Amino acid sequence: MPGKKNRRISAAVGPVYAWLTMAVVAAVCLLILLTVVMMGAGQISVDFLLREPAASAMDAGAGGISTPLAGTVLLTLVGIAAAFPVSLATSIYMTYYTRKGALDRGIETAIDILAGVPTVVIALFALAVFTNPAFTFLSTPVQNDGGVIQRAYGKSFLVAGVAMAVMILPFVTKSMTEALKRAPNSYLEGSLALGANKWETICRVAIPSARRGIVTGVILGMGRIMGDTAIVWLALGGTLRMTGRQPWYAPGNWLDTLRNTGSTLTSYIYYTSPAGEGNNLEAAFGASFVLIVIIVLLNAATAALGAIGDPERGEGGE
Repeated sequence: MPGKKNRRISAAVGPVYAWLTMAVVAAVCLLILLTVVMMGAGQISVDFLLREPAASAMDAGAGGISTPLAGTVLLTLVGIAAAFPVSLATSIYMTYYTRKGALDRGIETAIDILAGVPTVVIALFALAVFTNPAFTFLSTPVQNDGGVIQRAYGKSFLVAGVAMAVMILPFVTKSMTEALKRAPNSYLEGSLALGANKWETICRVAIPSARRGIVTGVILGMGRIMGDTAIVWLALGGTLRMTGRQPWYAPGNWLDTLRNTGSTLTSYIYYTSPAGEGNNLEAAFGASFVLIVIIVLLNAATAALGAIGDPERGEGGE
């Protein structure tokens, strides 16, 4: 019968197609990783990691990546710290408090639209908003000759961190929402039956049971922050070194450092790469290698953290 023959062909071709596409994706990923490792691993040294970039990274004297590396960490921490509570609260609201209707659909549509907004648009929005004089506490004031504050500079780790939080908000929120929806109903019903109210059940039962999904959302957000360039360029500034009071790492200067400009590994790669403004391919691949290693280690560490106490693995006690 033709129908049976078509079904047999489909049953044979389908798995082959799936395996081929998986192989292509894996091969592309492996090719990128091998290229970065081969071109960048030889650049890594203690001097490269601990030395500051040169004033100009457009030639062979690009210097090291100490401040771009520190800037990547600072910006990631600020961005995820700003996004995490908002994302978690939004996920809780959408999972346990909204009723299916126009409001729920409106929130989901808004999140979907925000996920599709280009990062350069978010950066321009941040620049337009945070140059308002009311936001001088996030950057530095720009004064006229008479000492009157005209506007805020609008570029700093704090401003870029807020912009990054807006960028990752929809992705982190969706991941957390799906994790909360998978929390076993028997756990929630058991908690309510024992006398806990709804909020206590959410905090003590739903969130812990969805921990691995929440951690995954955090990983996703941190990875996107580390890999972005448009927001870094427009909202953090184009300086390779830390500005503000020096030394920037002194505890008394931390707030001033966050309110001033700096760089990340992505902006260093742009400045040193021929694809950007530089001509130092080795330094660009060296910074790329460090960035990939950080992301891999971050994924490994957070996955291990999420597995602690996971009942599926029989850890963490009763």
